[in-house]
Amino acid sequence: MSRIGNNPISIPEGVSVNVSSGVITVKGKNGEMNQSFDGVSFDISEDSILVKRNSESKDHKSKHGLYRALVYNMITGVTNGFTLELELVGVGYRANASGQKLDLSLGFSHTIVLNIAPEVKVETINEKGKNPIIKLSSSDKQLVGHVAAKIRSFRKPEPYKGKGIKFVGEQIRRKAGKSA
Repeated sequence: MSRIGNNPISIPEGVSVNVSSGVITVKGKNGEMNQSFDGVSFDISEDSILVKRNSESKDHKSKHGLYRALVYNMITGVTNGFTLELELVGVGYRANASGQKLDLSLGFSHTIVLNIAPEVKVETINEKGKNPIIKLSSSDKQLVGHVAAKIRSFRKPEPYKGKGIKFVGEQIRRKAGKSA
């Protein structure tokens, strides 16, 4: 039994949901998102959506909660959007955004230039005396997480000094190192 899949999804004002031939479309103030689906059906009333599976097969049971979560994230994305913040911890670590290009200086012999997807808005915050922060925002939760993971993969936080790229608020497990 999928506990997540059985929960109804409330539709806020200003959001329209349409289902046609295996594709669900959600439109809101932040844009429009599409998701193809199979194995489930959607019961749409005027203020909520209920996801129902077509049969009790193992495949349909596994997709029940998945598609409910995806549709919920789509509705949240077109109303509020999603934001992730990354913090660069280390001496000389810098980030500059110009348009959809992110220029990272992470202690290598060269700078890293990353082209960001056009759906993601990137912004850098550089304050004197504080670590640089990269702010990513979009209506697509999956895409924001993917871009943040790609940026973080260039220099993951290490456990001895804590240097690297980490999410804001993330706690890094620290090791003691050598003892004299």
